[in-house]
Amino acid sequence: MSSPDPSQKGLRFGEFEVDLESGSLFNRGVRVRLRAQLFKILSALLERPGEVVAREELQRRLWPGDTVVDFEINLNTLVARLREALGDSAARPRYIETLPKRGYRFLADVSERPAPEAAPPRRVRIAVLPFVNVGGDPAEEYFGDAMTDEIITALCRIAPRELAVIARTTVIHYKRSDKDVAQIGRELDVSHVVEGAVRRDGDRVSMSVQLIQAADQTHVFAQKYEAEMRAIFEAVNDAASDIAGHIAGPAVPENEPGGRTAGGRHLRKPTEDPVAYNEYIQARHEMGKFRPESFGTARRQLERAVALDPEFALAHNALAEIDWLLGYLGYIEPRKAFSDGIMRALRALEIDGSRAETHALLGSFHKAVEYNWPGVRREIAIALRLDPASPLVRLHYAISELMPHGRVEEAIFEIQQALDPDPLSLLTQGWLGIMLVLAHRWDQALDQGRLLLELYPGELWGHFVNMVAYRGMRLLEKSAAAGRAAVKASGEAASQIGWLGLTLGLGGKTAEARSLLERLHTRAAQGYVPPTSFAWIHLGLGETDAAFGWLDRAVDACDQYMMPIKSYEFFDPIRSDPRFLALLRKMNLEP
Repeated sequence: MSSPDPSQKGLRFGEFEVDLESGSLFNRGVRVRLRAQLFKILSALLERPGEVVAREELQRRLWPGDTVVDFEINLNTLVARLREALGDSAARPRYIETLPKRGYRFLADVSERPAPEAAPPRRVRIAVLPFVNVGGDPAEEYFGDAMTDEIITALCRIAPRELAVIARTTVIHYKRSDKDVAQIGRELDVSHVVEGAVRRDGDRVSMSVQLIQAADQTHVFAQKYEAEMRAIFEAVNDAASDIAGHIAGPAVPENEPGGRTAGGRHLRKPTEDPVAYNEYIQARHEMGKFRPESFGTARRQLERAVALDPEFALAHNALAEIDWLLGYLGYIEPRKAFSDGIMRALRALEIDGSRAETHALLGSFHKAVEYNWPGVRREIAIALRLDPASPLVRLHYAISELMPHGRVEEAIFEIQQALDPDPLSLLTQGWLGIMLVLAHRWDQALDQGRLLLELYPGELWGHFVNMVAYRGMRLLEKSAAAGRAAVKASGEAASQIGWLGLTLGLGGKTAEARSLLERLHTRAAQGYVPPTSFAWIHLGLGETDAAFGWLDRAVDACDQYMMPIKSYEFFDPIRSDPRFLALLRKMNLEP
């Protein structure tokens, strides 16, 4: 392995690029936040890839002169943090190998980054706060949320290299907040904030927008936009172009397929039918509630939207999202949900093939329906090429490509990157907790569980993460208590009953575990129950043969709770069983 020219300012390894001059690390063009000491370690390893860099050499670089620290503990901690930033694992390293008592070695190939590819500039971080509905009709609240979402989407497309826009699922938490702009700016680490108000009067829409500098709350510009509903997208794009122009300057990105991108030049309209659009934005409002009954309402609204406009790609995509979520969470039979969803995603891409999120969703369907890993990789690669900064794309990459293959540390890295523009997303924060328990980082998982309960006290995610973490630590009484809370918060979901039964069985509470098993059999006579729910309880009770029967059914049914098969700690006692290897082969996974 040849060493790179130390005079070069830019290096590349894996999906990462390093700017040595500025001390910056990028993952597919997106900046990775790295402390100065971590960058010093990375630089030392990159100077001599394939060679051992002694611990003493790193000590001299990090703590020169007479600096007094506990060298051994501090260096170990820093290397662990660097591995986290790279999505690497000490047990199965891709980048940094530990040589006990000697030092560290960088394993990956390192190349010089071609000179024309300058390091991406730091993007300006901006948050678009929920628009206020000044019409006074509570039934019109969804319209203000929709305009917020449209401005966010337009900004992301107009200036993707210049602006880092905080996602809707985070800014929605500031709806009706009494916090001032300066505090919001600090909490979200943004330099600019957009505030807005919208009024709909019949077919007329009036939208007021103001751009504020967060640090000193200085108003940069304010403008009012008016349009009929059929021209609402032009008004949105004009507003977004004005916002981007005041922050990023007059430079205009290249045109995108199907629409213009800035300076008054318009993006692709999602639909020409205002009635279909109204159905769509009401459906997105319902989907944001993240409840099975709300998904049912949203599905009916979206079906009306595509009936009105069969070329409405976003509505087809949203229907595919509903199929994905309900099938994944086990509320409906997954094979049917995913078969329907994959057709909707393909239809959305047939209409508009430029949407990264739809490609990522299609990749996830390839995993779910037929364990088609080449199909997953192909679609995720397209999505990452189209929009490497999309938090939803990174989440799909973590869940659908990395996690099933046991690449959990990399998945944690991707989810942490997804949280940068969307730090308050329930789905993403919840998945971070799940990945931490799959990585057996029990203490960190408990911290994440506490955060989830603080951010979303009425949701099941925090209780679920705590249950699994306590079970991994063999604190089975605490695990059972958290599991009961998760069952209650989920509305007695069958999947959560199964997880609780696993803990109860392992904890010797046989009668209670069997009573849960009976509840599941009764429910299965009335509707779908994930086969894993039965398998978990049988495993907890030590009934291995029965468990394998249900696990085999779970693979056939595309039960998504089987996807972390390589990482579940409770599978360790049965991994050498030929029946377990057969399950892996059935899922097209290497043993």
